Amino acid sequence: MNKIIIFFIFSFFLTGCSLNKNSKFWSASQKIPEENNLKYKKVLTEEEALGQELNSDLIIKLDGNISNNLSIRNYFNNDGRLSYDGLLKKSSRFKFSKIEDFYEFEPIISFNKKNIIFFDNKGSIFQFDDQSKLIWKKNYYSKSEKKHKPNLQFASNKKFLIVADNIAKYYALDLISGELIWSKYNLAPFNSQIKIYDNKFFIVDFLNTLRCFSIKNGKELWNIKTENSLIRSQKKLSMVIVNGLLYFNNSIGDISAVDIGKGELLWQLPTQSSLIYESAFSLETSDIITDANSLFFSNNKNQFFSIDLGAGAFNWENKVNSNLRPSLVGNYLFTVSIEGYLIIIEKNSGNIIRVSNIFKDFKKKKRDKIKPVGFIVGLNKIYLTTNNGRLLVIDIATGKTVSVLKVDSEKISRPFILDKNLFVIKDNAIIKLN
Repeated sequence: MNKIIIFFIFSFFLTGCSLNKNSKFWSASQKIPEENNLKYKKVLTEEEALGQELNSDLIIKLDGNISNNLSIRNYFNNDGRLSYDGLLKKSSRFKFSKIEDFYEFEPIISFNKKNIIFFDNKGSIFQFDDQSKLIWKKNYYSKSEKKHKPNLQFASNKKFLIVADNIAKYYALDLISGELIWSKYNLAPFNSQIKIYDNKFFIVDFLNTLRCFSIKNGKELWNIKTENSLIRSQKKLSMVIVNGLLYFNNSIGDISAVDIGKGELLWQLPTQSSLIYESAFSLETSDIITDANSLFFSNNKNQFFSIDLGAGAFNWENKVNSNLRPSLVGNYLFTVSIEGYLIIIEKNSGNIIRVSNIFKDFKKKKRDKIKPVGFIVGLNKIYLTTNNGRLLVIDIATGKTVSVLKVDSEKISRPFILDKNLFVIKDNAIIKLN
């Protein structure tokens, strides 16, 4: 237990809310204001990565390529192109008490068919349906654990909900009833996505160790230790699964390939020089995505990589400065740089085919403080969230920002899509837009 207490220092604080079973807890819908009255000034930053537009008049046409296979999307980490074209005229909110230091974390919404799963400030997990009625609410933390405001990560299949947190606890719930199946503690808090494959699940902890656990009882089956760093970024690590092999990154930028069945390391590829390695605490890597042949990811060190899955060798590297999850649609890689440029890359060659300054319409005084948080690619538009609560709607064909919606005044999460609704999370609410 002492080990657990030591690692409580990694936790953050959020405050509580209460739910009554069968109650409706979405606020009344409100009209979303559109910011059409801003006075704009173009900004060019020649000294920064991709500080100007490229082929801005090039029209991009996407034919088909709708991402319908949820299992493949989850294993490959690729949102792809979603069948979404929302009107975004109204919003409603489910409110909870404020999460402290929300800007440092990357909370996610977990979906169970049309149901939504999230958590509150004391580690209570709740599932509600598409009519906003509570199905269940459960809490499996002790009084002392609740004081540390655990931050939860989820993964689920048709039967189980796997939960892991930043105070080194992990457990499994029955997805239908929310009842606890088992609960255990790790040597270190967790800091990655969770992936489920067959009867196992995988997660990386703050020691840069990939751990494989049994879904049945939570027993550790094997682990792969990678190079550790004394100081680490809060950026969540990621992994993809292709044909029984798992590929993951660690906090110092190494990419590793592991045989899931044998628990053996197949290859490992460093992506950072020794100079960057020494300042690994500042490294922020995007989620890894894959097309089953190559890995694609970028970082805030002005690097975008393509890596061959079989050989563990670089296909190409380009200068793109982004810590956002990219999306692959057909032969096009979409990403948004920290500087606010929508970048489209040809996946095989790594050639940048268009760069659009999607933040150029903001005043310079505001622009310097605005950072992209995440995006999804819809049928005809890209939906991008920012750290100042804006949702940008960008035309895919032209790369132009067609509207800016004020969802909130502070940071909102990357977008999530369920049916005809778009969801984002802020520090004290889940926001639903339709």
